[in-house]
Amino acid sequence: MTAETCIIEVEGLWTQYGDHVVHRDLDLCVQYGEVLALVGGSGSGKTTLLRHILGLEMPARGTVNVFGMPLQAGNAQGLRERWGVLFQAGALFSALNVFDNVALPLRELRMLDEQSIRKLVMLKLDMVQIDPKDALKMPAELSGGMVKRIALARALALEPELLFLDEPTAGLDPELSDSFVKLIEKLRKDLALTVIMVTHDLDTLIALVDRVAVLADQHIIALGAVKDVMHFDHPFIRKFFAGRMQTASA
Repeated sequence: MTAETCIIEVEGLWTQYGDHVVHRDLDLCVQYGEVLALVGGSGSGKTTLLRHILGLEMPARGTVNVFGMPLQAGNAQGLRERWGVLFQAGALFSALNVFDNVALPLRELRMLDEQSIRKLVMLKLDMVQIDPKDALKMPAELSGGMVKRIALARALALEPELLFLDEPTAGLDPELSDSFVKLIEKLRKDLALTVIMVTHDLDTLIALVDRVAVLADQHIIALGAVKDVMHFDHPFIRKFFAGRMQTASA
């Protein structure tokens, strides 16, 4: 794998808090246009790795390059318009209605007039299948599935090239989860997105991702297509894929 094929490149990454080592010599390349999932047990460092990639936390050692540029303390801000983040619980601002939640990143740019912002917000809501009549609702009035879709619209507001998803189907019933996965897959193709996500949902994993990276023992122990990774001999992988080997291989 060459650096030119990596939209995200992590090399020799160490995360350490005092004597506690979370990551040790971790390497990862996220390829342009793929959907890559991070899986691992509790405490394996999935969220911490995302924080490093987003420039929210600097590693003790190693490098993180995004769009071919090294992330260093303070320089991630200029890259953040090129990625969007969907947090696990949506993280909508409770005091803002649907429209204003999606408009927030556009207004922060201070480059667009309100008429342009309105058009873009309504376009993004339409992309995630939210009815215009719901634009004035408050987050407390929304179902869990609507919160996810509106948070996704906000993540897409600035036309990102990279989309980060933290447990995108957590808390959704199977029907809503399946619908949301199909929506992400459609948007990924329509918008030529690269997607990196954390998930524990095997159905989402099997339906959506191109490759899966398994975090265990302080580094990535397996990386590849789901059908290949599930045969890797490691206790976490055996437990994680237990009961699904035959289904996923079919």
